[in-house]
Amino acid sequence: MTGKGCKAKQKAARQARLSAALRENLKRRKAQVRSRTKATAQSGEAENAALSGTHSAAPQAPDFRRNQGRD
Repeated sequence: MTGKGCKAKQKAARQARLSAALRENLKRRKAQVRSRTKATAQSGEAENAALSGTHSAAPQAPDFRRNQGRD
């Protein structure tokens, strides 16, 4: 078969390959974003846990007194 029929099949096959490649690319990119978000959330939780051990939950104003040890 030559002519338009052959070219139409080739074009359809190319379109199908490109569509599949785009779908795979989108899946890969979404997985990357999910893993980055998960890693960021985990590091944020670790940072919050570290801070909560040394500081109270409410932020405090800095202490600018000259002799902080004596009250």
